[in-house]
Amino acid sequence: MTDDNIIHIDFASRIGRRLLPALVHSQAPEPAAVHEPTRDPLGELYTLRDAAKLFRLSESRLRYWEKSGFIVRSGEVGSRRHYTFQDLIGIRAAKDLLDEGVALRSVRRSLLALRESLPKVSRPLASLRIVADGQTLLVRDDRGAYDPLTGQLLLNFDVSSLRDDVVRVLKRSGRESDHRRAYESYLEGCRLDEDQSSWVAAEAAYKRALELDPRLAHAYTNLGNLMWKRGHFVEAETHYARALALDARQPEALYNLGFLLYDRGDVESAALHFERALGSDPSFADAHFNLAMAYQDLAKPEVARPHWEAYLALEPESPWAEIARRHLRTKA
Repeated sequence: MTDDNIIHIDFASRIGRRLLPALVHSQAPEPAAVHEPTRDPLGELYTLRDAAKLFRLSESRLRYWEKSGFIVRSGEVGSRRHYTFQDLIGIRAAKDLLDEGVALRSVRRSLLALRESLPKVSRPLASLRIVADGQTLLVRDDRGAYDPLTGQLLLNFDVSSLRDDVVRVLKRSGRESDHRRAYESYLEGCRLDEDQSSWVAAEAAYKRALELDPRLAHAYTNLGNLMWKRGHFVEAETHYARALALDARQPEALYNLGFLLYDRGDVESAALHFERALGSDPSFADAHFNLAMAYQDLAKPEVARPHWEAYLALEPESPWAEIARRHLRTKA
């Protein structure tokens, strides 16, 4: 594992004469929620999957934000980390500011001020409002304002509205026990499919997960990886397609299907899928690498160049970094 969220399987370190990053395991979606529906959402903990659904962000983007220290999960249950409601406020603020075109450096300063302000509120979050007049960001509750931050920040939302969104968006249909059992079977598949001797058992675990939750797109993605590793490429493509039928923007399924097409020699289609993966997650380093490689093969080195640069910015110490540097040293 490269970290506790993304599993890179290095079973395809060479494709023909080219050295490429491996297929990517789809991140295990966490259970529907760790909170009881009757409890106060202000005091609850939320999974990465909850936050992705709530704010319509990719899970990969949230993992990258955490890896870079931008927004981290500050709650703990045993060895697992979760978002607190205060963390959700930070994600909402960051997303709104970035969507308005505010510079990332300014957003980081804003979030720091926000984190410093929230603990000073006597009843955090209950009556909080985040406001800005175009020059100054203020955190207000019923007693006044806390920690202004100078900057051109465009933000204005009631925290109570975020609380309402949590209740509305994260409300689950179906039996919670089925979601939980599907997730447990999914995790079992993730554990088993790293060892060739247990691939058959891993396949059975993923299929059990899908019987319990037929919309678990990540299970189809990882079934596709299993089929690839066993040399069943048509079946692999079918599973990736099923994953994308459920979640058309899942970056892992888009990337892995592109990887399969690249290996087949359909470089133009592969490039299209890598582009779509990056449309869902611009911080997907391996997609930048393989998209750059595809453009090199298509005799478009000038189009490949920004993707080599993006890959190096994201993974400067990667084993593949020297390949990117070598291409950048070559004049287009």
